[in-house]
Amino acid sequence: QVQLVESGGGLAQPGGSLRLSCVASGSIFTSSTAGWYRQAPGKQRELVSEITRAGKRNYLGSVKGRFTISRDNTRNTLWLDMNRLEAEDTAVYYCNAQFRAVGVSQDYWGQGTQVTVSS
Repeated sequence: QVQLVESGGGLAQPGGSLRLSCVASGSIFTSSTAGWYRQAPGKQRELVSEITRAGKRNYLGSVKGRFTISRDNTRNTLWLDMNRLEAEDTAVYYCNAQFRAVGVSQDYWGQGTQVTVSS
């Protein structure tokens, strides 16, 4: 079955940058709305950003102007460029794909990658 693998998380200082990557083991992004979620301790998982099949991008209000989502369907890869990081961005970030095709509806999740913003 399809697996999503995230990478690029780590420690950054406030105001710094990180780039998260998500690679799918199958060709699913062409037929998927793909996005990034995050979850901090004691809080619910929230949608950070998503990109639809038509290329429409949506961002959580607190990250608008700082984060950029992109994808390469041919390479089955999704990225999240995070700039001007804040302490509030600290969380585990998860890659998500909502695959839709005739007769098929399946959501996929990555294992998560830790992002810590601290001085």
